[in-house]
Amino acid sequence: MTAEAKIKFGCAPIAWTNDDMPELGSENSFEQCISEMALAGYTGTEIGNKYPRDPETLKKYLDIRGLQVASAWFSSFLTTKPFEETKQAFIEHRDFLHAMGAKVIVVSEQGHSVQGQMDTPVFKEKPVFTDAEWDRLTRGLEALGELAREKEMAIVFHHHMGTGVQTTAEIDRLMENTSPEKVSLLFDTGHLVFSGENPIEIYQKYQSRIKHIHFKDIREAVAKEVKDNQDSFLVGVKKGVFTVPGDGMIDFEPIMKAIIESGYEGWIVVEAEQDPAKANPFEYALKAKQYMDRLQQQKELV
Repeated sequence: MTAEAKIKFGCAPIAWTNDDMPELGSENSFEQCISEMALAGYTGTEIGNKYPRDPETLKKYLDIRGLQVASAWFSSFLTTKPFEETKQAFIEHRDFLHAMGAKVIVVSEQGHSVQGQMDTPVFKEKPVFTDAEWDRLTRGLEALGELAREKEMAIVFHHHMGTGVQTTAEIDRLMENTSPEKVSLLFDTGHLVFSGENPIEIYQKYQSRIKHIHFKDIREAVAKEVKDNQDSFLVGVKKGVFTVPGDGMIDFEPIMKAIIESGYEGWIVVEAEQDPAKANPFEYALKAKQYMDRLQQQKELV
C-alpha cells in the first residue's frame, strides 16, 4: 500500500451549517450535507449539530453514502471546571464515537476561550493560561487520553484561534508536558497560518504525534483586516477569513509532501467554516477535493 493510499479524505459539516453560529446555513438539511459530501468524493465526515446522535440511525444515513465518521469535536473545560464534569461528558462522547468506528477524538480546551464571543477581539483578548492552569490542562488531558485508550482510541488536541493553545510556544508547552502515549495532536493548517505560525515547522516537529489533520486555507486580505480591525473570531468567519485548500494564501504542496513522506495514516478533513450563502458548500467541497487529488497525483509522478 502506498503512503497516499493510507490517507483518507473527509469533510466537515461546518460549511453547510455552522455550529457556533447556527443561523449560517440553518436552511441546509443534514441529508443535503452528507449527500453533497459523498457526491464531492469524500469518504468521511465529522459530526455537526444536525447529525443524529443514535449510532444505529446515523450509520444507516452514512453507510448508503459510503461515509464513515472520522471524529467529532469535544469541548474540555479542564482549566476552569472540576475534572469530573469534563470526564463524564467525555466518556459519553467517547462511547458515541467508538460506536461509530472512529479512532480519534478531537479535544479543544474551551476554558477562557473567546472563539465563541462575537464582540471579543480574537488577537488582542486571546487567553493566556497561568502555570496552575497549564498544570490542570496537561494532567487533565493525560487522564482523558487514558480514558480514550480504554477503547483503543486516542485524543487529538486541537490548537485553535481564540484559545489558550494557539501559538507555536503554546503548542510546544502542551507537547513537552504531556505523554506521547496519552496525548496526540491535531494539525490544522488554517488556524496555524491565521495565528502567524509556520505549519511546515509544526508538522515536521510533531509528525510522530499527529493523528488527525484539518485542511483549511486563509484569505490573506481578510486575515489582515481581522487583525487590524480587532475583530472577533466569529466576525472573521463571517467575513470569510477561512476557505478551502487551493483557494487562499497557503501553499499546500510542501505540506502534502511532508505528510506523505512522514507515512501519515489517517484522515485529512476539509474544514472551512464560511457563510454558505456566500460560498456554496458543495461547490467549495468539490473544489477542495479536486485540488487535493491533483496534489496527490503530482507526488505520485515525482
